[in-house]
Amino acid sequence: MSPIRRTFSSKDDLAAALADAVAANLAAGIAARGTAALAVSGGSTPARFFKALGARTDLDWSRVTVTLVDERWVDESSDRSNARLVKANLLQGPAAAARFVPLWQGGDAPDRAAIARAGAAISAIGTLDAAILGMGNDGHTASFFPGGDTLHAALTGGEPVIAIRAPGAGEPRVTLTLGKLVAAGALYLHIEGEDKARVLEEALAEGSEQDMPVRAVLRQTTRPVTIFWCP
Repeated sequence: MSPIRRTFSSKDDLAAALADAVAANLAAGIAARGTAALAVSGGSTPARFFKALGARTDLDWSRVTVTLVDERWVDESSDRSNARLVKANLLQGPAAAARFVPLWQGGDAPDRAAIARAGAAISAIGTLDAAILGMGNDGHTASFFPGGDTLHAALTGGEPVIAIRAPGAGEPRVTLTLGKLVAAGALYLHIEGEDKARVLEEALAEGSEQDMPVRAVLRQTTRPVTIFWCP
């Protein structure tokens, strides 16, 4: 299933278009079920998109649940916390009415009990209406890192959430699994810059998913991925 590719001339244009697309996904979920759910990624890239989406007044944000694609195992006081980033940039203004479900569950490490709690919280959300992924220059997406100790399980397992440790990940991580992500109603890959464009072209070529785990997302046949890119 080939990805759908959309190219924009500026970061602001991309942010506005992605906000439009995701808002439509959430509105459809609310119309169909009375609620909607969204999983977002951290990092510096999505900040403009978060602000554009969070300012939308045409959504009943009180019916929306927001969670994370992945998280470093740090509390929200850390400037490396994805939860902190999302609360500061997305869950403001109209979007402050949304419910937020964190992945970090406390403690020094993502042990079995903490992952079980995170998995239960994610399962309770139900199907995601949209999931937005990023991509690193090493070809990781979500917390699917090359060399990750549970990478195979993250890409093939049936649980919604898994802990992972990898040389390039820094802290221990917790991530939604590939199966949970591709079950979303809409799946997006948001990348910016020429370096990411080159990484994407490499990922679309032949090669191992263990070397560039984003390939698992690009090659899966459950859900077409829409790539949003700008220089």
